[in-house]
Amino acid sequence: MLIPQIAGHFRQVYFGGNWTASCLKDQLSDISREEAVTAIPGLTNTILALTYHIHYYVVTIRGVLRGGPLDAHDKFSFDHPPIETEEEWQLFLLDVWKTAEELCDLMEPLPDEKLDENFTDEKYGNYYRNLSGLIEHTHYHLGQIVVMKKVLRSDKL
Repeated sequence: MLIPQIAGHFRQVYFGGNWTASCLKDQLSDISREEAVTAIPGLTNTILALTYHIHYYVVTIRGVLRGGPLDAHDKFSFDHPPIETEEEWQLFLLDVWKTAEELCDLMEPLPDEKLDENFTDEKYGNYYRNLSGLIEHTHYHLGQIVVMKKVLRSDKL
């Protein structure tokens, strides 16, 4: 039973308990809206942009698991809405956590045979590639967020 393990691994990168001892929720829990939108000189993205980017693909895969089409375009994956207040930032984070849980709930009942099936189209690879890739993608950007957080809280800006 591989799918429950994949769903568990995804849940851990979001909510904790993984080998890296770092998860998205812990890292973002004490980030203020001001920190989230602050650009660091020499870097392309903000913490908000990276968080939205991660979330964009979770929403996309959740849509497919709900039976919808694959409706994502890389060129839009950083186009986050403006977050003007701390309340908007906190509401966005609540949506991020809720969506991640929903994705896990949709993943868990899938049969392992689904992992070998095309993810909507052969050109996108199979379900395994997309589900495990989503975890890798989240870990990658989580690492960036951790470094950005450290820079923002240092006196190096």
